[in-house]
Amino acid sequence: MNFLSDTAAPAHPSVLEALMEANTGSASSYGSDPWTLAARNALCELFETDLEVWFVSSGTAANALALSVMCKPDEAILCHREAHIHCDERGAPEFFTAGAKLRLLDGTNGQITPDKLLNQLDRENPSHVHETPSTVLSLTNLTECGTSYQAQQIADLGRVASDRRLRVHLDGARLVNALAHTGDSPADASWRAGVDVLTFGMTKTGAMGCEAIILFGDMKDRFSSLLVNAKRGGHMPPKQRYLAAQMSAMLDGGLWRRLAQIANEHAAQLAQILINKGEGCLRHPVEGNEIFIELPDKTANILHNAGVGFCSWPFGGYRFVCSWNTTQTDLDAISKLFETAP
Repeated sequence: MNFLSDTAAPAHPSVLEALMEANTGSASSYGSDPWTLAARNALCELFETDLEVWFVSSGTAANALALSVMCKPDEAILCHREAHIHCDERGAPEFFTAGAKLRLLDGTNGQITPDKLLNQLDRENPSHVHETPSTVLSLTNLTECGTSYQAQQIADLGRVASDRRLRVHLDGARLVNALAHTGDSPADASWRAGVDVLTFGMTKTGAMGCEAIILFGDMKDRFSSLLVNAKRGGHMPPKQRYLAAQMSAMLDGGLWRRLAQIANEHAAQLAQILINKGEGCLRHPVEGNEIFIELPDKTANILHNAGVGFCSWPFGGYRFVCSWNTTQTDLDAISKLFETAP
């Protein structure tokens, strides 16, 4: 039973079928193929607006490239101090922006509030030559604490950002889990809420490896710059059709939402088992497919000895992640471990 990460899960069969269908004959390279056009059109429909999109295979590449067209080397990106771009990307955003600074904000359950954002911006003087002006706000949904921003929360932050002339980047590696929890539409939780650039992840949901960098509104004018940076950074897949085919498969018939709901529902069940039978205490609300929890040593040892995979978390406690491939049988087996433990 593996709860280490949703990236440990296999690709969904529909994705593999789509890849086989794309693997027929020759097709134009570097995104000039029918599969990439179809995926772009499907995303336009999903987000209810025109957009530009580029596909890459990892979330780090998506975030770093997205920020590279939003922030200059002598500017700063505001993000939560536990954000993935700060804690888990080995300086890739700084590398791809050629030196932009990450400026860290606090916030309960991994979330930034308008007050926290305003307090930081009020301390800054962008016209002062010695300061590094903040020009981008980066949000994460799901957050790195597994919580979800409601569309209205993003809109409130987007309004502050707009008033202060900041662009908004949204790291959506698990956005599908957030949307499955909140019920918000993709449009309401992104461009309608003030998001300029979205990294829309499908790898953690059920794809083999597919992340979309989506440019909304006037950011579409920077698409050519994005392509230049993608090429220079080694993220211009010659056979783009295989990435695009995965996205289309995940969007077809709302598969992405169904798989996210399965993962979310199983995470909620697993959390209750760990609380009721494992004497655990949640560190953050479970609002997606991740569980952050404090466990007694006895409980952790029972799970470890049974070969259950989960992570010690650097900010305290443990993390469990459910995926589309998590089954009721897995959860029943966890529950039985505590019933039979000495």
